[in-house]
Amino acid sequence: MTRTQPLVTREALQALASAAVFARDYDFRVRDFSLGECTVEVPFRPGLERPGGLVGGPAFMAAADVAMWLAILTRLGSDDASVTAALTTAFLGTARREGFTCTARVLKLGRRLIHGVAECVTADGRLLTHHTVTYMRPEPAASRSGAPAPESSGVTA
Repeated sequence: MTRTQPLVTREALQALASAAVFARDYDFRVRDFSLGECTVEVPFRPGLERPGGLVGGPAFMAAADVAMWLAILTRLGSDDASVTAALTTAFLGTARREGFTCTARVLKLGRRLIHGVAECVTADGRLLTHHTVTYMRPEPAASRSGAPAPESSGVTA
């Protein structure tokens, strides 16, 4: 049976994003989500600026990483322990003293790796960044200890 509904609620996603130490400084807000997809809003704050008045690159990369993390949780549930393995960013536009949104989408959910993309845009839809993101799923505890791993849930690499 194919699942069509996310395994988490908006409230759960927002609570996780707000509590995560690596995301707290950005005040990410879950704007929208569906199975395998999440959009976070990043309100402008002076602390996001780099010299010259532009929003700094780390804000876009953090938004892409958090949006992908939350998108993965819609598929695997809030207890999933997957971590970022790779994040590649293309900076395509600039933002000056303005907030933006970032939408991430899971492309392939494998047994060990999860691949996805994210894009950050301005309020009027102007593309700022494009990201390719890979997350790594931790090995089940049984396989690390040498014991046989439990049966798979049907997800393949």
